[in-house]
Amino acid sequence: MHLRDLLIRIAETYDPKSGTSHGVPAQDLLREVERMTDLPLPHGFVASGYGGKGGASSTPWIGVFAKSINVQAQEGLYLAYIFDATRASVTLTLQQGVTRLSDTYPKLGDRLRELKRRARHLRAGLEPELAAHWAHTPVFASKLERPRAYEAASVAARRYEIASMPTEEALAEELRVASLLLRDAAASHRVWLQQPSENEPLVYEGAGHLPLSGDDPLDGFRPNDSSDYYVHIKGGRRRRERPHEELIKDFGLHVVMRGYQPITLGMYPRDLVLRRPAMDQQRSWLVEGKAVKKGNATQAVREAVAQLFEYSYYWHQKRGEPKPHLVALFTEDIGHYAEYLEEHGIASVWRVEGADWAGSPTAVSWDLAGA
Repeated sequence: MHLRDLLIRIAETYDPKSGTSHGVPAQDLLREVERMTDLPLPHGFVASGYGGKGGASSTPWIGVFAKSINVQAQEGLYLAYIFDATRASVTLTLQQGVTRLSDTYPKLGDRLRELKRRARHLRAGLEPELAAHWAHTPVFASKLERPRAYEAASVAARRYEIASMPTEEALAEELRVASLLLRDAAASHRVWLQQPSENEPLVYEGAGHLPLSGDDPLDGFRPNDSSDYYVHIKGGRRRRERPHEELIKDFGLHVVMRGYQPITLGMYPRDLVLRRPAMDQQRSWLVEGKAVKKGNATQAVREAVAQLFEYSYYWHQKRGEPKPHLVALFTEDIGHYAEYLEEHGIASVWRVEGADWAGSPTAVSWDLAGA
C-alpha cells in the first residue's frame, strides 16, 4: 500500500468508539504498518502504527524511526504522522518522546512547558533553510493529555488535509526532508545532553587522543557549557559571558553536517580537533576559537596564530603525528586578517548573520564555510 492511500484509508475508517480489538479495520491496518514493504521510507528507517492500548486513541499515528537514532516512542526523537481528533488532517512531525518525561514532570503543565523548552532548543539546531518550511504548530483538536503533549513536543511539522492529500511522490520527498531534520535534531540533542548541568564543574577528561567507537560523528564531542557564569570580585558579583564555548559548540554542530567529526574529549588544551577520513586519511584539522571583543580582531588573531602553531608542534608533530591543517575560528568577520592568516597557512572561519559561517578561500575549499 502506498503512503498516500494508507493515510487516507486510516482517516476514513478510524473510529475510536470501535476499540482496539482485532477485526477493527483501521486498527488492523495500523498493526500491519510495520510489515508493509512499499512505504517510501528513507534508508535505515522503519515504521509502526499506533491506535492505542486498551482504549483507542483519539489521535492515531504512525511512527517513523531511524534505526541508528531511536526505535521507540517513549523517549528520544522520531518522526510521526499524527491524525487530529476529527481525522480531517494528518501532521508529519518531528517528535520528542513524551512518556518517560512524565516520571520527571508528573504535572501536565510542567511537562508541557519542558517539552516546549526542549523543542525551541532543538529547533535552533536545525538547518535554517529547511526548518523555515517546517514551522507549522500542530493542533490535534483534543483536550486529552497525550495529544496536548504531542503538540508541545513537536520540533518541526507539516500538515496535510485529507481532502487534498499531496501525491505519493510529494509525500515521499517531504518524508526524506523530515529524515534530514531528524538527523540534525538528533545531533543537537546528543550534544545538548552531553553538556554539564548548571551546577556541575567544568573539567577536561584527560589528555591525548581517545579511541572513537562506532560510526557516530559526535562521539568525542563534549563542548563546555555556553551559558553565562559569575565571578566574585572586589565590589560585587559580575557576570562573565562564554561566547567562546558557544562558538565551539555551534561550529562543531555545523561541521558534522559537512562530513566532519568534531572532537573535544581528551583534546585539552586544544579547543577542537576535526577528522574527516573520507577527505584526508592521515591529517586532522586543528581549530582554535577566539571571541572578537569590541570589533577589535587584532588581539584575537595574534592569540589564535600563537596557539595554533604551539599546539600543532607540541601536540601533533612532536608526538609523531602528521602536521594538522590549521583553522582559526572567530565570532565575527576579521577583515583583512583573513588574507594574513592564509599567507601563514591558516584557514579562517567566522560567524555571519543567519546562523551561517563564512571563511577564507582555504576554509571554503575544505567545505568548512561558505564563500
